[in-house]
Amino acid sequence: MQPLLALTLAAAWIVAGGDPATCPQHAEHAAQKEKDQRFADTKARGARAMGFDQDRTTHKFVKHEDGGAIEVTVNDPKDAVNLSAIRKHLRQIAQDFAQGDFRSPLATHAELPAGAAAMQAAKDKITYRFEELPGGARVRIATRDPEALKAIHEFMGYQVREHRTGDTTEHKH
Repeated sequence: MQPLLALTLAAAWIVAGGDPATCPQHAEHAAQKEKDQRFADTKARGARAMGFDQDRTTHKFVKHEDGGAIEVTVNDPKDAVNLSAIRKHLRQIAQDFAQGDFRSPLATHAELPAGAAAMQAAKDKITYRFEELPGGARVRIATRDPEALKAIHEFMGYQVREHRTGDTTEHKH
C-alpha cells in the first residue's frame, strides 16, 4: 500500500508542478517573460527606426554634469554596413532633437521616453552635437538650464533601462 501511496503522491506532485497556478514564483516568471517580450519588441522596433542591427551594435547612454551622450558602436570593427547606418542615424538624431523632433525614440519604444517632452519644450536651451567615434558615433547633449538638465538625465535613465545597457545612472564629471 505504501508504494502505491508514494507513487500517487509523486504523480500528484509532478502534475501540480506543471500548473502555473500552483507555482509560488509564477507571477515573477510571468513578469520576467513580459519584460523579455517588451525588450524583444523594443529591439525589433529599434532596428526599423534606427536602420541598424541592435544585436550587432552596442548602445551607451552616459550622463554628464552638463547633459549626456548617446553613443552607439559596432561590435565587429569590420562591420561597415552597421557603422555607416549608426553614423547616419545619430547625425539625423542630433538634427531632429535640436528641432524638438523625438519621433525616432517614440517609434523605438512605442511611447515617448521620460524626459523627452521637457527636452522638446527646452529645445532652444539644449545643444546636440554629432561626433564620429572609432567604430561608431555619439550625440553629445548639453545645457546650462537646470530644468533641461533634469530632463536630459531622465531621458538617459530611461534609455539605460529600456535598452538594458547596464550603464551607470551616475553622471561623469
